[in-house]
Amino acid sequence: MTDLLADSAPRGATLAAAERGGPPSAQNGCTAVLFVGHGSRDPEGNAELLRFTAALTPRLPVPVVETCFLELTEPTIAEGIARCVGRGAAHVVVVPISLFAAGHAKLHIPAALDEARERYPTVRFTYARPVGVHDKVLAILLDRLREAGFSPGAADLAETAVLVVGRGSSDPDANSDLFKISRLLWERTRVGWVETAFAGITAPLLAEGLERCVRLGARRVYVLPYFLFTGVLIKRMADEVAAFAARHPERRVHLARYFGLHPLLADILIERAQEALAGEVRMSCDLCTYRLLAAAHASHDPHHHHHHHHHHDPAHGHRHAHAHGADDGSGPAGAWDASAPARDGAAVAADPEHRQKGVGR
Repeated sequence: MTDLLADSAPRGATLAAAERGGPPSAQNGCTAVLFVGHGSRDPEGNAELLRFTAALTPRLPVPVVETCFLELTEPTIAEGIARCVGRGAAHVVVVPISLFAAGHAKLHIPAALDEARERYPTVRFTYARPVGVHDKVLAILLDRLREAGFSPGAADLAETAVLVVGRGSSDPDANSDLFKISRLLWERTRVGWVETAFAGITAPLLAEGLERCVRLGARRVYVLPYFLFTGVLIKRMADEVAAFAARHPERRVHLARYFGLHPLLADILIERAQEALAGEVRMSCDLCTYRLLAAAHASHDPHHHHHHHHHHDPAHGHRHAHAHGADDGSGPAGAWDASAPARDGAAVAADPEHRQKGVGR
């Protein structure tokens, strides 16, 4: 499937449009959509996100669309909200561009909305859901696999492994969601194995995942990044996979693309925005009692970690955990009943690039 903007305006023109924030004027009392990306130390990653939101802007039924970032670059969330209000917004729909609901989606963005409500008491704020475990995500992954050479009818399917590599989080529900994605992907591909690994924060790390594929007997390995946009970690992953392939010339190793400007990712974000615009958000950490308790508790004991599981949408069997204290905030939506091992010292020690919050985006 062709990516967004493949045949559109030049990159510079697209970025300029994104930085302008859409239409130059808006009526007082209008509704705005504010996209919140994570932010990267790699300018290419930030530029790619801006291209993505620029492509979404014409599809939204609102006069004001802005983009901001959680960290590492500007504009900040506070600045993004100020832009929306300055352009006449009386209702701001905040849409996190996050794959899963980890620390940023559960705590940090809602905290920024708390501050915004105090600063703009006459403005209404609605918080949309992250991407989550979504059928269109599986379609994106299958597209990326096919682009990398995967064929569902291949003769060596039983000797093929797919390694899904996520960002990694200290939130066990976010990590367990990735394992759920891996299982669902196996159901769609029926390869010999679909394994799961992480770029940092938790185990198993990428190197461990690759070696596990070898030990299991895979003759062909597809490495499938579960990342939205390019950045430091994607480029580091490419180097690590290339080095692994060089050490194992007897095996065929393929690195697929990350999500990027896939049109189905655009569809999901539009869907999340439309849910919020229609008042149909079924899970929102912004209004969660446990999140408020977590914030209060963290202010007294920032080093203590525990998790609250609670249901927002019984029809979906949904629950998620709030981690008290530091979190990598790997963005990265609805968490599921599966659980993953909590962060441990060994995993962090094995990943020195991520000891400091935000390093390596």
